[in-house]
Amino acid sequence: MAPQYPRFPLLSSTVLAFTLALSSYASAAPWLPTGPEGGDARAFAGDPTDHLHIYLGTLTGWIYDTHDGGKQWTRLARVGQRDDLVLDNIVVDPSNSKHLVIGAHVIDRPDGGIYSSMDSGKSWTSSKQMQGHSVLALSFAPSDPKILIAGALDGVYRSTDGGNDWKLITPAGSMELHEIESIAIDPKDPSTIYAGTWHLPWKTSDGGANWHNIKEGIIDDSDVFSIIVDPKNPQVVYASACSGIYKSDSAGVQFKKVQGIPSTARRTRVLMQDPTRSDVVFAGTTEGLFRTADSGKTWVRNTANEVIVNDVFVDPKQPDHVLLATDRGGIVIAEDGGFSFHASNNGFSARQITAFAAGHTNPSELAVGVVNDKTFGGVFTSTDGGIKWAQQSDGLVGRDVFALTRTAEDTLLAGTSHGIFRLEAGKWKESGLLLSPVVVPPVAPPRRKGAPAKKAPVARRVPPPPAVHFDGAVYAFASSGNTIYAAAGDNVVVSPTGGIGWQTVEPLKNKEWRNIAVQGTRVVVGGLKVLALSSNSGADWHEIPAPPSISLMRALSMDDTGSIWVGGREGLVVSKDDGATWTKVHENYLNDVNNIFFDKAGERILVTNNRPTLVYAISVPAMKFTYMESGWNLRFVRPVGDHLVGATFFDGIVLQPRMMDSPVVTASK
Repeated sequence: MAPQYPRFPLLSSTVLAFTLALSSYASAAPWLPTGPEGGDARAFAGDPTDHLHIYLGTLTGWIYDTHDGGKQWTRLARVGQRDDLVLDNIVVDPSNSKHLVIGAHVIDRPDGGIYSSMDSGKSWTSSKQMQGHSVLALSFAPSDPKILIAGALDGVYRSTDGGNDWKLITPAGSMELHEIESIAIDPKDPSTIYAGTWHLPWKTSDGGANWHNIKEGIIDDSDVFSIIVDPKNPQVVYASACSGIYKSDSAGVQFKKVQGIPSTARRTRVLMQDPTRSDVVFAGTTEGLFRTADSGKTWVRNTANEVIVNDVFVDPKQPDHVLLATDRGGIVIAEDGGFSFHASNNGFSARQITAFAAGHTNPSELAVGVVNDKTFGGVFTSTDGGIKWAQQSDGLVGRDVFALTRTAEDTLLAGTSHGIFRLEAGKWKESGLLLSPVVVPPVAPPRRKGAPAKKAPVARRVPPPPAVHFDGAVYAFASSGNTIYAAAGDNVVVSPTGGIGWQTVEPLKNKEWRNIAVQGTRVVVGGLKVLALSSNSGADWHEIPAPPSISLMRALSMDDTGSIWVGGREGLVVSKDDGATWTKVHENYLNDVNNIFFDKAGERILVTNNRPTLVYAISVPAMKFTYMESGWNLRFVRPVGDHLVGATFFDGIVLQPRMMDSPVVTASK
C-alpha cells in the first residue's frame, strides 16, 4: 500500500540529532509535504455516492481527493509508484464507489497503462494486459457499469468485467484508428461508441465490429480532444478539436462548427455539460474557460485568457459549484455556475522547486524558486520555516527561477532564465547591470635608433560602453560577505556590491558553467566537464583537473577545510589538493548524485541523488557517513534551524519530522 500523507499542522519544534553512534534502523515516516500550493492539475472524478467527494489526477502519478468539494485536498497515493504517469482519466464505478479505474500515459514516450483500486484510491494494481499502453481516454458505459472503454495510442480497448480483462476492438495495426485521444459512449446503448483520434472522429454502433469515420462538417486533420453525448438526447454530440468546437444534432452524421470562441483559443482540451441544465456547456481551452447557456449558440469567456484548462467538474447536486483543473494554477473554484473563480489549492502542491535561500537574520524566512509555472510560479516565500507559502513574483514576468541567494544585508537575489533580479520593497527589479570599464594601457611610439627617449604617455581611461543588463540564464549563486558570484552558462559574473552591479570574468567565458561554491577567499566554479579555482576572491583564476571518474559534473561544493566535492551519475568524489587527486566517497552507497551542499553549522556535507529516497550526510573533517530515509525523491536538501527541508522533483517542499520518525544510519568506510 502506498503511504498516505494527511494534512496536519507541523510540530513547531522539529528536532534533528545527527547521532553518529546510532546504528539501528526504525520504520521510516515520510517527510511532510507543505507546498508551495498549486501547479499542474489534470483530471477530476466524482464519487457517485457523495457529491462533495472528488478525486484529482496529476501530471506526476499522484492522486488526491477532497471530501468538502475542493476546499481541502489530501494526497492519497502515487499510482504505479512512478513520478512520470500522467493521470488524465479517472473513473469511479457507478455501482461501487470504492472501485476506481485510472488510465495513464507518459508524455515523452509510449508507456502507461490502466490501474484499479478497490479501496477508494488508497492502493492500486496494474492491469497486466494494458501494461505499457499509453491510455489517453477512459469511460464507464452509463447504462452498464461493467463495461469500460479505453482509448490508447494503438487503438480502442473494451472491458466487460469492470476492468479486469481487456480486448482490442479496433483493427490491429490500423492506419486510421489509432492515437485515440477521446472516448464517449451513448448513454443508453453501450455498443455505440465515439472515438476521437489525432486525425478526426470515428464511431461504432456494434461494439467495435465495424467503425466508420464521422467527419462531415469537421475541418480535415483535426485532433479531437473531447467528445460528449447529451445524456437526455443522445442525438446531440459535441466534439472539440484543434480547429474549434463542433456540434451534431444527428448522432455524428453531420457536424456544424460552433461560433463565438476566438481562433486563438481553438485548442479546447475538454468539454463538459451541466448534468442538470443540458443547455449549459463548458469548454476548457488553452486560453481560458468558455461557457454557453444556449447549447452553443453564444459563448462567454469567464476566466483570464492565460488560464489553461485541463478538466471541468460540475457538481451534480449543486451545479453552481464548478471546479477547474488547470496548468500551473492548480484547482480553481466557482460558486456561481462558472462566472467567477478563485484558487483552492489547500493541500495540493505540484511545484518543481529548483532554488532555495534562507534568511541570515531569521533562518525561518525561506524562499524557493520554481520552473515551468510562468506567471503562476517564480518565487514563493515563507516566514514560518516552510509551513505556509506566499507567491512573491511581481516583476519576474513569468521567468523560470534557477537560483536564489541573499546578500549580506539579507536582500534576496534571483537568477532566472533571463537575467538577475533583486527584490526591493516587494517587487523584483532587474539587477544584472554590467559594470566593466575598459582600460587601455599606455603605448609608447617606436623610437628611432639614437633618438632621445620620449616621456611615456599617460594612461587614458576610455569611457565604458553603454550600460547593459546581463540577460543570460543564471544557474547558481555563491556569496562571501557582500560579494556575490554567479555561474551563468557561458559566463561567470561577480558583484562586489551585493548584486547591484556585476562584472564578467573574462578568463572564464564559454565553458558552460553550472555550479559555484565559495569558502572565504576560495571560489570554485564548475561546468559539465571543467573546473576553475580562485584563491584570492576571484582576482585570479586557473583551471584545475576535473575528476576523471565523473563523466558529467552535476553537483559541486566546497567545505571549510578547502576540500572540493563533485557529484555525477557515477557517484561522489572529493579532492583535498585542488584536483591533483580525487577520492571516491562510499561507492557502495552513492550514485547518480544531483546535489551537494556544505552545512557549515552542522559541519557536514549533505548529498541527494536522483532515485533513492535517502538523504546522505558526511561529517567534516571526520568523514563519517550517515543517511536518512525521506520517503521522497529529492532534488536537494537544506538545513533550516535544527531540521532539514527537501525539494522534491515535482511535489514542492517537504519538511523533516521528528527524529523518531526520520531514522539515521551510520556507516564508515
